[in-house]
Amino acid sequence: MLEVELLRALANDKRLAVLEWLRDPERHFPPQRDGDLVRDGVCSLFIAEKLGVSQPTCGEHLKVLSRVGLIQGKKVKQWVFYRRDEERIAEAREVLGSDW
Repeated sequence: MLEVELLRALANDKRLAVLEWLRDPERHFPPQRDGDLVRDGVCSLFIAEKLGVSQPTCGEHLKVLSRVGLIQGKKVKQWVFYRRDEERIAEAREVLGSDW
């Protein structure tokens, strides 16, 4: 994971909000008809609605977070559900906390 890409991904309030919400999805999102909020993740439609942005804009934010490995997408029927990758987040914390 490149530090520059990681910093760019985290340099956006909306992406930081998504990461925070996904830390406790049952608290921040309504129940879903398909997929478990914790096990499968949160449907991108719910994330876009909570962010107050269009689906394409939300998709770009999610793509950035996925590219640096902070979240993972999982296809459930025709939707993509996202959850945090806690192992990668721990690695990112180490990278950002290290001496340069």
